[in-house]
Parts: sequence; structure tokens; C-alpha cells
Amino acid sequence: MPLPPEFKFTQSNLQDYVECARRFELRYVQALEWPAIEAEPVKERERHMQQGADFHHLVHQHLIGVPAEKLEALAADEPLRRWWAGYVRHGLTGLPEGPRYPEMALAAPLNGFRLLAKYDLIAAEPGGRIVIMDWKTAERRPARTRLAARLQTIVYPYLLVLAGAHLNGGTPVKPEQVEMVYWFAEDPANPERFPYSAEQYARDGEHLAALVDEIKARAQFDLTADEWRCKYCTYRSLCRRGVEAGDLSELDADFADAGDEAPDLDFDFDQIAEIAF
Repeated sequence: MPLPPEFKFTQSNLQDYVECARRFELRYVQALEWPAIEAEPVKERERHMQQGADFHHLVHQHLIGVPAEKLEALAADEPLRRWWAGYVRHGLTGLPEGPRYPEMALAAPLNGFRLLAKYDLIAAEPGGRIVIMDWKTAERRPARTRLAARLQTIVYPYLLVLAGAHLNGGTPVKPEQVEMVYWFAEDPANPERFPYSAEQYARDGEHLAALVDEIKARAQFDLTADEWRCKYCTYRSLCRRGVEAGDLSELDADFADAGDEAPDLDFDFDQIAEIAF
């Protein structure tokens, strides 16, 4: 099934592709909804995802001008209360002086398609620093090496340089102006920072173009060779790779046995946010 010309690439669907081409096809090309859960226990997972969504909503309300003290009452339960306190104390530390753009969407052409991203926050000083902030509510903090390899860390700075001139006083954004920052609700004083550069911008452009070319050329989207991933995929029964969902308590051990790091619990929220966009 060829990609339709109106298909839009995002960090989420590209991440799905590099992990499992078949999952990419089922989720984004065929838009197939499959009635299965990703991980047990279901209520715990749903609760964490809802709390993550609530936290993002509180931060957005604060960034558009609602006073923090009025929002504090809405963060009534743990861990949301703790996350909010950490955000108020540390969430905006060190940002450049200048306009702030919460929930900012950018898009640009990419090899005949469109590359899209929706940012939690872009803080810009026209002609100076431009910082991408991304709020993470995962229980586990990913290793820096894993974050660096994620498509989000590649797509977000690249697209900001490509399509962010209107945030930079109308002049093209230089890669050296850009910094990608992951802020962790469970470790609020220690964000992970990724400065950008012209060399990285060139590498990212080549990498993304190659990915799109590879996807366009595929006649068949194969299942991942890493079958351990299938325990935490909704399509596992459709692909005949098991029926029961993986247990969250075994997540770290399953991925460690395969030489990888377990995904954080934010990844579904990121997908939901981008699909909605």
C-alpha cells in the first residue's frame, strides 16, 4: 500500500517505523485500530497517562497566563501535586528572555511529504537563544544515549531550524541558536540538554530524508526482528506474536535482557498528542 500524497511524518510515526515497520504500516498507513491493550495492569497505565495529560494541561494554562496559585488547587492528587510543585520551582529556569510559544506547531516539506511537530514550549529570544522544552512525566528517566537516539531529539531541532524563522524576528534560525531540553517531572532540577549545531542539522536532514525514501520504496512492511517488543504492542495478536499483554513490572527486565532500555510511560501520550494534531 503506497503512502498517500497527503501523508504527514511526525517524530512518533517515524519512531514506530524504526522500531517496527509493520507497526508503522498498521497504525499510520492502514489506520487500523486493534482491540488490545499494550501492558498490564490496565488501570495503572491509564491512570498514569491521564495524570500526564493533566500535567501538560496545567502547564499550558500557566504558560498562556493563568496564575500558578489558581492552578495549584487543580493538582490535588499525587503525583500530580509533586510534579506541579517541581514545575513551579524549576520548570522555566534558565529560559531565554523573549516570547514563549506553548503548544507551537511547525511544518515543512520533506521529500514530497510534510514533516510536522507540535512542541510543548518554544522559548525564543529573536537573534539569540531558542530553547525547545519538552515535559516528561515518565516514572523512569531515560539514559541520555537513548534520548539522543530518539526521533523526537532529531526532528524537533531540525524542524525548528527549517521552519522557525517567524520565531526569530523573520530571519532564518541558525542551528547554534537552538537547544533541546527534556524536563522530568520526577527529577525537576536536572533537565537533559542537547545543544544543536550546523553539523548535527546536516546529519539530521540526511537521516530523515533517507528514512522517508526508505519508507516510500517499501513494497512490504516487515515485522520487527526484536520479538520482545511485541509484548507491549497492541497488534501482537494480529501479527501472531502472542495474546497476553506484557506486565509493567517485567518491563525493565524484558528490555534489559535484549540489551535495550525499557520505554518510558510517556510514549503513548506523545503519540496521542501528535495524532490529534
